[in-house]
Amino acid sequence: MTAIKHALQRDIFTPNDERLLGIVNVCKAGKKKKNCFLCATVTTERPVQVKVVKVKKSDKGDFYKRQQTWELRDLTVVDAKDASKENPEFDLHFEKVYKWLASSTAEKNSFISCIWKLNQRYLRKKLEFVNVSSQLLEELPKAEESVPSGESQSVAGGDEDALEEYQELSAREEQDIESMMEMCEFAVSNAEAFAEKLFKELQVLDGANIQSIMASEKQVNILMQLLDEALAEVDTIEGKLSSYEEMLQSVKDQMDQISQSNRLIQISNTNNGKLLDEIQFLVNYMDLSKGHIRALQEGDLTSPRGIEACISASEALLQCMNVALRPGHEQLAAVNQQQKLFAELRDTFARRLTNHLNNVFVHQGHDQSSTLSQNTTELTLPKHSPLHRDLLRYAKLMEWLKNTHREKYEGLSRTYVDYMNRLYEREIKDFFEVAKIKMAGTSKEAKGKFGLHGSSGKLTGSTSSLNKLTVQGSNSRRSQSSSLLDMGNMSASDLDVADRTKFDKIFEQVLSELEPLCLAEQDFISKFFKLQQHQTVFPPLAQPETEEVDGSVPSRMPPQADHRHSVSSEKDLVRLMMNKIFQSIEPELNSLIALGDKIDSFHSLYMLVKMSHHVWTAENVDPASFLSTTLGNVLVTVKRNFDKCISGQIKQMEEVKISKKSKVGILPFVTRFEEFAELAETIFRNAERRGDLDKAYVKLIRAVFMNVEKVASESQKTPRDVVMMENFHHIFSTLSRLKISCLDAERREAKHKYTDHLQSYVINSLGQPLEKLNHFFEGVEARVAQGVREEEVSYQLAFNKQELRKVIKEYPGKEVKKGLDNLYKKVDKHLCEEESLLQVVWHSMQDEFIRQYKHFEGLIGRCYPGSGITMEFTIQDMLEYFSSIAQSH
Repeated sequence: MTAIKHALQRDIFTPNDERLLGIVNVCKAGKKKKNCFLCATVTTERPVQVKVVKVKKSDKGDFYKRQQTWELRDLTVVDAKDASKENPEFDLHFEKVYKWLASSTAEKNSFISCIWKLNQRYLRKKLEFVNVSSQLLEELPKAEESVPSGESQSVAGGDEDALEEYQELSAREEQDIESMMEMCEFAVSNAEAFAEKLFKELQVLDGANIQSIMASEKQVNILMQLLDEALAEVDTIEGKLSSYEEMLQSVKDQMDQISQSNRLIQISNTNNGKLLDEIQFLVNYMDLSKGHIRALQEGDLTSPRGIEACISASEALLQCMNVALRPGHEQLAAVNQQQKLFAELRDTFARRLTNHLNNVFVHQGHDQSSTLSQNTTELTLPKHSPLHRDLLRYAKLMEWLKNTHREKYEGLSRTYVDYMNRLYEREIKDFFEVAKIKMAGTSKEAKGKFGLHGSSGKLTGSTSSLNKLTVQGSNSRRSQSSSLLDMGNMSASDLDVADRTKFDKIFEQVLSELEPLCLAEQDFISKFFKLQQHQTVFPPLAQPETEEVDGSVPSRMPPQADHRHSVSSEKDLVRLMMNKIFQSIEPELNSLIALGDKIDSFHSLYMLVKMSHHVWTAENVDPASFLSTTLGNVLVTVKRNFDKCISGQIKQMEEVKISKKSKVGILPFVTRFEEFAELAETIFRNAERRGDLDKAYVKLIRAVFMNVEKVASESQKTPRDVVMMENFHHIFSTLSRLKISCLDAERREAKHKYTDHLQSYVINSLGQPLEKLNHFFEGVEARVAQGVREEEVSYQLAFNKQELRKVIKEYPGKEVKKGLDNLYKKVDKHLCEEESLLQVVWHSMQDEFIRQYKHFEGLIGRCYPGSGITMEFTIQDMLEYFSSIAQSH
């Protein structure tokens, strides 16, 4: 076993800087016996690592190799199976249980003892030894315990200790020994003589040392005497130092008293400075001058100078009230007294300001109402800029009232809104009544319904007659408006372009008057009531304090989230006030739109363009403003009327009825579409809502196509091809002239339908002048199609040369010209004069007739070769026939 141990140390563990301390020859229990070695090793480098290594002999040779390695710290249980009997089996519990069978019980016990010692020396972990004799688990020897645990020591026998006590000679010691041995030549041959010589030299050295010590005794006595003298000097110095210390102690006590006095003086000065700062703070920020107090109590709120004085006093008061007091200020009686004074001044001035502004609202309103009747005959709205200008002088005072007395501020807001609502309602109703009367004046039928044809009652008459109409009571105006709305739909043909243009100008003037009025009022509300501002103000003494910055007055600033919320809510408040003030605008606009739509459904085109433009303009200024919202709502109504107009046009197309006794010609709805398209292109030029018109175009043109085909199929007097040809030619001409890009596909389709039905009509009509000749050659073509050769057709009984000559003789030139003349007359009866298609159709018939003539000649040449049979007339004769017939008619 010793030889194996040395071999393993040399071959396996020394190259890895490890020392083999324990070994046991084992094999796995219960299996085929394959011997291997379990080795307990430690590393030579620190920190020391203890391992259990399984080493197995290689199958290819006699050398050993590592097979598996475990860390000893991973070992949890060592089971020896039986402590009382000799049993070579034992278990090691690592990550799993390994069962081993040792070659002998002694080797097993030695290995377990080695593991126990390694654990005690290096790991000292709680390792469980089961069924192990207590003799094996004895403590380490004291000699081993005295050695530090960090050093590499042996646990397997005394030979390791002996090795550790041996110390290698240094280089200097080796040189000394070599020189000594060189002096004694017999050192190697006679070791005893060499040792005896060394012993004698050692005795000589010892004697010399004793004599040296005895010689130095006198010097030692002198040294001791000097030491005694030094000690005496030290005692003298210590005495002097003690006396100095006593003297300094009294000085220290005096200095301590002076330092304490200085510290108290410094504290007193600091307190006095802080007290002065507090008093200065209160005096600077909580003192209101007598002039400001007088302005708040009895200042003039009518003159510009008095208003400025009141504004300065109110701002100073608000600044004093919003001072962020420091801790403890609230307990001062003077501070409480000043705060009470400020509250009284605030309430007094707020009451005076509220009463005065209420009076201003009333007086300004009376002045505005007195001038209202001057504008009733003109389509203009009264301007409120003087009222706004006078009230804006109080804007800063309104801001002060908003900051200090929210209830009074809101009460003033309600008063202003209620009063202006009544004022604007009267003005707007009168304005729209004038607009309705002027709008009704654009329609002759509307004038007739009112009986205003007389010189004294014309809507377009003199100013006196207009005054007679407008000075009537509100009941008469309402009755006029209701009668206007009850008018039936008027045909667009009853109104000329001038009437529609006049309506467009009236509607544009209405919107142009409303827009600046609303914008001016909204701007005034924002400025006067201080809404939509960048700073949000809260009631005084209600927010947490903030420190003073750069010597300015400390104030209470709201959080950023509250700021954003307040700005949004104030915008909503402006919109709410505008809705209450101008709540009559939207109903009046809808009523005016309904009237315009009743007068002429095509008015919806004008209104859609104008309203869209004004909505677009308002949204560019402020998308969420009252004007933008209101006009947007009205635009929905206008768009609905526009859609209704388109639906009405389509419905009229579907309900059209044609006369059974007269020719059809150009259908009415085709003409109406042309009128609509021309009007729409004029109105929608560069308009924002072009997309709505394009959608309407597509709906209308599809309905036109469908109903043209429907009417053509139902026509009895006029051939279907003529109805289709004329109407689609008219549609094609209209679309080509107007160049509507969204209808390019329909334009091409109309041209295609027109061409197809023109060709169909020409072919069907030309079959009548040469009817028998047509039937004869159709029979010839039928025989050829059945398989008869062309040169053999003349041998057919029904189609021989005699039959062909007989048919040709029936159509001499004079007869053909007579037939063409009758055909021209018939085509002239079919076609309408509006489209002027007669010459076009006649020229197409000429081309088709020549084509048929050449076709007949070709059949004669192929089927009757060498017969010399020809037509009774030539192509030149036909050209002369067509030309003379056209000129004669």
